[in-house]
Formats: sequence, structure tokens, C-alpha cells
Amino acid sequence: MAVAEQTTSVAAVGSTSAWRRYGQNALIILDSRVGTIGLAIVLFWFFLALLSMVWTPYPPNASQFEQNLWPNATNWLGTDHLGRDLLSRLMTGAQVILIKTRLPGGIAIPGGVAIWGVFGSLVLGVAMGLTAGYYGGWTDQIIMQILDALIAFPRIILYLVVIAALGQGDWVVIIAITVTGAPGVARLARSLALDIKNRDYVLAAQTRGESAFYIMFREILPNARGPLLVDAMLRIGYAIFAIATLGFLGIGLPPPDPDWGNMVNEARSYIFNNPYAVLWPSLAIATLVIGLNLFADGLNEETSRYQR
Repeated sequence: MAVAEQTTSVAAVGSTSAWRRYGQNALIILDSRVGTIGLAIVLFWFFLALLSMVWTPYPPNASQFEQNLWPNATNWLGTDHLGRDLLSRLMTGAQVILIKTRLPGGIAIPGGVAIWGVFGSLVLGVAMGLTAGYYGGWTDQIIMQILDALIAFPRIILYLVVIAALGQGDWVVIIAITVTGAPGVARLARSLALDIKNRDYVLAAQTRGESAFYIMFREILPNARGPLLVDAMLRIGYAIFAIATLGFLGIGLPPPDPDWGNMVNEARSYIFNNPYAVLWPSLAIATLVIGLNLFADGLNEETSRYQR
């Protein structure tokens, strides 16, 4: 009984210390002014996205006001060419990008399209990159040839190919972002694996007879997570740009929920009557992407300083 209680106590202490360590690692971003500013911008948009799930000033898709109103006491950011409230549409657009994805059948799952797209590119890219870097030889050559072939195509062409093959939808945009982002992630993961696989703890795992899967994902990947995390923050910004670009071209996220790129596309014909309808979604895209880049720069700066 005493041994069991002692084991439980040690496990609880270990769990507490692990959470404390994770908390301390998360707070190092606050040591960077650039990173803190970026985090504040990103949290601002996350807050608006979460708020839009329970409240918006007006229904985002309802045409209930005069068309092309400038900012006023009733519509703080004005209205668009159909008389829809721009603030409500901006808030809902943030929700679609950051915290909610619609699957076929109308099922909504947590996590925005940009986040799921980057997650998919991380999973696929890390698996391919670690495999290529760890095994080397013909395995490395075949995987890198496939990746080089994908990189040779302009991203917008790959987006168009995927959407033309699969149609429109949140999940199609996620697949497009995954396919175009995976090669870059794989090249980074491969370079990290080539460096880490010759270190002592990896050689010790090989001596113990551990499997290649165990070594790649339990020994190499945890020690490569810093650069991969920073790269993921940057890729979320790229994904938001991609979603906005596809929306501007009219082949992005399907209606009725607004997306910022499509808002710019719809409003550009009325820019002389109401420049704010173009300005607000453009600023939303720019500020969120800048915030993510500042956060990634701060995270990279602080993690590099702590590793030295």
C-alpha cells in the first residue's frame, strides 16, 4: 500500500512539474516585444471569431440596410452593396478562417480552414521528410523527386487543379492547402532529420533495437519541434492569404458564410461609392497575417535564445 501511494505521489508530482514546464515554455513568448504584439493581434481576431458564434451586431447575410453606407452610429463599419452589415460579416469571416470548418452534410467541426490546412500539411510533410531524412538512399531520392515536382508548379495552379477536380467546399480548400504546403514542410523536416539522426541519443535508441518508426517520431521529431512550430505559424499566414486569394477569384469557401477575399472581390466594383467595403476586409487579412508573422518571429527569437 505504501509503495502504491508513493508511486501515485511521484506520478502526480511529475505531472504537475510537466504542466509547469509547459506553462513556462509558453510564456517565453512574452519576453519578446515583437512576439507579444503579434500574439495580441492574433488573439484579437480569435476573440472576434469566438464572439461571432454567439453574437454579431446583425445577421451577417441579411440585406436589411441601405446599400453602401459609410461608417455610422448604426453600422460601425458601414454596409456593403447589398446592404449587409460589414462588421457582422468581418466577424463571421474570422470564424470561418480560424475556428470553424464545415464538412459535407453541413457538419461543423472545431478549427478553422487555415488551421486544418496547415495541420494537414504538417502531418503529411513531417511524415515524408522524416522518412526521407532518416532512411536516405533511394527512399530519399524518390520522395524528394516527388516533392520537387510539386514545388515546380506555381501554387495557384495547384489550387486550381485541386478545386477543379474536387469542387468547392471547406474540405477542398483544406486539401489544396495541404497539398501545396506539404513539400515545404517535408524539406524542412528532412534537413532537421539529417542533422539529428547522427546524435548520441538516436544512436543509443538504434543500439537498443528500437524501430525506425519509434526513432523518427519519439527521438527525432520532439527535438525538431521548435523550427517546425515556427514554420507552422508562418504557414497559417500563407494559408489565410491562399483562402483570401481563392475567395477573390470566386472559387474559395462557398456561401453563405462570408470570407474576406470574396468580400473584397464583391466590393471592388463599388469602391468609389464605398471604399470601406474593400478597406475593412483587406485590413483584416493584412493584420492577421502580420500578427502571425510577428508571433512566429518572436517565437523563433526566444526559442533560439533559450537553446543557446
